[in-house]
Amino acid sequence: MRPPRKTGYQFGTFQGVFLPSVLTILGVIMYLRLGWVLGNVGLTETLIIVCLATAITFVTGLSLAALATNMNVGGGGVYFIISRSLGLEPGAAIGLPLYLAQALGIAFYVSGFAESVVAVVPELDPKLVGVVTLVTMALLAAVSADLALKSQIVILLLIVASLASFFAGNPSGTAPGVVPETVPVPLGFWVVFAVFFPAVTGIESGIAMSGDLKRPARALPIGTIAAVLTGLCVYLAIPIFLHRTISDTNVLRTDPLVMQRVARWGELVLAGIWAASLSSAMGSLLGAPRTLQALARDRVVPAVLGRGYGRGNDPRIASVVSFGLALAGILLGDLNLIAPLLSMFFLTSYGILNLSAGLEQLIANPSWRPTFRVPTVISLGGFALCLVVMLMVSPGATLVASLVSGAIYSVMKRRSLRARWGDMRLGLLMFGARQILHRVANRKPDARTWCPNLLVFSGAPTTRWYLIELAQAISRDRNFVTLASIIPEAHWTPERAENLRVSMRDYLRQREVHAFVRIVPGDDPLSGAQDLIRAYGFGPLVPNTVLLGETEQAANILEFARLVRLVAQTHRNLLILREAALPEGTATTADGIPEADIAPPEPAKRIDVWWRGRSRNLGFMLALVFLLRQNDRWRHTELVLKRIVESADEEPGVTQEMLSFVQGARIRARTEVLLQEDRSPFQVIRQSSADADFVVLGIRRPEAEETLESYGAYYQWLLRETEPLSATLLTMATEELDFQRIFERGNP
Repeated sequence: MRPPRKTGYQFGTFQGVFLPSVLTILGVIMYLRLGWVLGNVGLTETLIIVCLATAITFVTGLSLAALATNMNVGGGGVYFIISRSLGLEPGAAIGLPLYLAQALGIAFYVSGFAESVVAVVPELDPKLVGVVTLVTMALLAAVSADLALKSQIVILLLIVASLASFFAGNPSGTAPGVVPETVPVPLGFWVVFAVFFPAVTGIESGIAMSGDLKRPARALPIGTIAAVLTGLCVYLAIPIFLHRTISDTNVLRTDPLVMQRVARWGELVLAGIWAASLSSAMGSLLGAPRTLQALARDRVVPAVLGRGYGRGNDPRIASVVSFGLALAGILLGDLNLIAPLLSMFFLTSYGILNLSAGLEQLIANPSWRPTFRVPTVISLGGFALCLVVMLMVSPGATLVASLVSGAIYSVMKRRSLRARWGDMRLGLLMFGARQILHRVANRKPDARTWCPNLLVFSGAPTTRWYLIELAQAISRDRNFVTLASIIPEAHWTPERAENLRVSMRDYLRQREVHAFVRIVPGDDPLSGAQDLIRAYGFGPLVPNTVLLGETEQAANILEFARLVRLVAQTHRNLLILREAALPEGTATTADGIPEADIAPPEPAKRIDVWWRGRSRNLGFMLALVFLLRQNDRWRHTELVLKRIVESADEEPGVTQEMLSFVQGARIRARTEVLLQEDRSPFQVIRQSSADADFVVLGIRRPEAEETLESYGAYYQWLLRETEPLSATLLTMATEELDFQRIFERGNP
């Protein structure tokens, strides 16, 4: 097999990762703001800020190393890694704000350079200096990324020389700084942290070059971690040295060039400031367009922005866009204004990187085989730390960042872009489902937490659509519904079963019905249904309610009675829906479904529930009607609770009992007590419910010693007695739960 053709510049660890990362870390904040940090919060809190910020970056570097050594990292850096781990939509939700942060980072570093130049030559306009610098650097980056990165070796030498000059100290004593007449009051810990944090986010520059690395899985972890540790050593040493050298905090807070005054050769520090500012800006100028290019290649943004040119596939169009954003940032002209914005965007991306690595390790799918492993608790701890710091820095900015990312995610979801890669989301759902199922399995069922988990023997949707419609109305897309179809054993093949399953799923999706589909073989539909009731389910997720259509064929009555007895023996609830007969000439669709069932149905006006007295069936019936009335069609339906008494003497007491029950159960219902007189109970039911839209009746459970013939005869009698009624639901509640408790107030 021929190895894949390599593209990009093929940089190594030092030039492609360590160098741009460490030069961004040892950048403008080190020279122009570290003394300011010390002057505001003191030495101890300065060291805490440095350690906390570096800890976030270090843990993120570890998580990045784990992610990078588990995949072939392409262009786009953090965006690429997040999108390939959590999916395209989360990747875009983080990638777009991250790109904006990188583009503003260019302005941040160029503005720092301009500030230092104006401090030496006050006659210059800082914005003009920034614009000229940005144009010059953009031209250099456009000529060649290779040349731009090679120039950073010279910059590194200048930074090393400036630090040596600083730590050597001024033998003649430190020149006093000029303190302005008005000195600002010291700022708080988290405000100062927000300004400082971008100093340690240089790993973004190395990650963004991932598509141009020769061996990204090796270069990214080694180069990133080495750069973070190098930056930590330097950032701990500088404030300690400054604290020993300068005691006046007003000078530290107001003089941006305080490091120059401390150094043995101030000119070297000034050169280091300029070199660091320009190198950091160059790192962002190279990285930001590549992030935008990766977003364009995944169709998150217009594809034209991802067009590459030359041997290195340089993103020139993306560079022009990044240049424009950086120019706008420079015109803002205030480091302390831009820095908190960068902090929030970087903290968001760092948090999601840590979350991705932690979840991958937690799920532990076979595809997760990084050569650099990080304990789950470290990565998830890094995510939590990023979140806490964001809230401490600015709850408002955290909310805004969350809303921006959420809005991008929502837009991407609506666009329904199909990714060319797999991600961890299905594995994450499976992990969550597994944990929940284990917890549910250890819980004892209780009526107060009951909800219907329906197994519907509908066959193909075109045969008994009214069963599916009722199941959908009861479940309201909040409970489980499984539609089952039995294929005769003689005609069953895996291919036919799969084709029918796919066809049913597509049919249901078109009609916005959310249900699982189960296709099983059977000698006949009723025996196949029995087999499915015995076997279907996973762990605690076993259907607790079986929904059937009526069976009137005499040849099937015994098997139907056997099915009802099995439902009772397995402690399931039973629903038998008898649909009202269709008038002659009713129009049907090409699928055989009555057009009245497909068109928006008329709102139902009345549901009659027949009460024989306090029983599990009554609680079960009312629970079903309550769920049904949450549906739009049934929402304003009148519920009438009816009961038959044999004599007028019983009527006042029964009426009061029913009214008390309705009031205590907190349901909207009207009660009605009817005298039986010289009529049979079903004569009363037929006369009273003749104009009801839906009738709910309870049926008795098969007795332990009752024969199938006896129960079959009872069922046939029930069908005959209810034949004139409209749609009728026959219910049988399990003995396992006391459904009356659903309507009790408070805990028992």
